[in-house]
Amino acid sequence: MCLGTRTLRTTFPMMPIFRTQAALVTSLPWQPRSLRYRTDLGVRGPVDSTLGLTRLPRPWGSRATMPSETLWEIAKAEVEKRGSNGSEGDGVEIGEKSVFFIGSKNGGKTTIILRCLDRDEPPKPTLALEYTYGRRAKGHNVPKDIAHFWELGGGTSLLDLISIPITSDTLRTFSIVLVLDLSKPNDLWPTMENLLQATKLHVDKMMMKLGKTNSKAASEMRQKMWSNMQKDHPDRELIDPFPIPLVIIGSKYDIFQDFDSEKRKVICKTLRFVAHYYGASLMFTSKSEALLLKIRGVINQLAFGIDKSKSICVDQNKPLFITAGLDSLSHIGSPPVPDNDIGKLHAHSPMELWKKVYGKLFPPKSTNTLKDVKDPAKDPQYAESEVDEMRIQKDQELEQYKRSSSKSWKQTELDS
Repeated sequence: MCLGTRTLRTTFPMMPIFRTQAALVTSLPWQPRSLRYRTDLGVRGPVDSTLGLTRLPRPWGSRATMPSETLWEIAKAEVEKRGSNGSEGDGVEIGEKSVFFIGSKNGGKTTIILRCLDRDEPPKPTLALEYTYGRRAKGHNVPKDIAHFWELGGGTSLLDLISIPITSDTLRTFSIVLVLDLSKPNDLWPTMENLLQATKLHVDKMMMKLGKTNSKAASEMRQKMWSNMQKDHPDRELIDPFPIPLVIIGSKYDIFQDFDSEKRKVICKTLRFVAHYYGASLMFTSKSEALLLKIRGVINQLAFGIDKSKSICVDQNKPLFITAGLDSLSHIGSPPVPDNDIGKLHAHSPMELWKKVYGKLFPPKSTNTLKDVKDPAKDPQYAESEVDEMRIQKDQELEQYKRSSSKSWKQTELDS
C-alpha cells in the first residue's frame, strides 16, 4: 500500500487485447513498439531496432485473421465485463472504499492513518477536512484496490464538513472511525455524542435520497446494518445499529491505564455499551507498536475488505478489543451507579441513562471550551505574506462597501 496525492481513473484500457484460448492473437504481424503487450504465456516478440517495431508471436500453424469487432467494441465489452464482475449492488466498485476519521481534537487520527499507510513521518495538525488515499496490490497484473481516507479536524467545531465526503453516490463505500481521547474523560461523551449524532443524521438523509433513485441499493444497506449481529443474539431487539460500518477507537491508552481503577471501569463499560448499541467495534490503542498493528488490521478490513479479527478482550485492566457483534448487554452489566440512585435518574432510554450516569462521574466542560474558536486562516503555520496582505485589503474594501451601502439605504428611507 502506498500513499498518493491524487487518484487516476481510467474508464477503459488504453490498448485492448484480443484473446484466444491458446494465446493473444493480433490481426497485424507487426505493431509499433508503443503498442507492445505481453501474451498470456508471458512471451514478448523480438524488437526490430531499425523500424522500432515489435513482432508478436503467433500460435504454431495459425494465420492472423481480421477480427470482426472494432477496437471500440472490444474496449466497451471489456469495461462492461469489469463492471459486472467488480460491482457491489449497482455500479459500486468492490475495490474502492472510503474510511472517514472523526473524533477528538489532537486525539491521534492522523497518527493512525499514517501508520496504516506505512508513512514514517511526524503527524501535523489537521486543518478542517483532509484527504489522502492508499493502494493495495491484489496480485500480478490486477488493478489495485484503492482506499480513500478522509479526516475531519477540529473535534466537534466543524460538523458541517461531514456532508462534503459523504454523498448519496459515495454512501455505500463509506465506513466511520471515531477516535476518542481516553486521557480526557470529561470531553469524551460530548465529543462522541455530537459527532455520532451529526454523522448519523447526515447518513440517514443520504440514505433517503439514495432510496428515491435506487431503492434496491438502499434496501441492501439497511439489511447490511444487521450483518454483524447474529439472528439469535439476545440483544437484537434492544440495539440500533449505525447505518454504515462504525469503529470506535480509544486513543492514548498509555495515559488511561494510569487512571484510578474505578474511573477506568466506568469509561470501559460506558464505551462498551455505546459500541454495542450502535453495532460497532471497540478497541483501545496507544503509541505501542503492537496495539497500532491491531488497529491497522481493523482499518485494512474497512478499507480493503480483509478478513476481520475474531479476537476479543473485555478486561478493563487491558486494552479493550471487541469486534462488532461479539459483546452483549448481559456481559456489560448495568450502569455503574448504586441501585438506590438509579431511581433518581429520570431517563427515557438506555442511552440517556448511561449518559446521565457517565456525566455524574465525569461532568462535561462548558460548550465553549469544546469548540475550537480559533480562525484557521490566522494560524501562523499557514501564513503567506502576499495572500495575507491581499486578504486584509479585501476585508477593508468589504467593510467600506458595507458602510457605504448602509448609508445609501438610510438615505433612501429618508427620501421616501
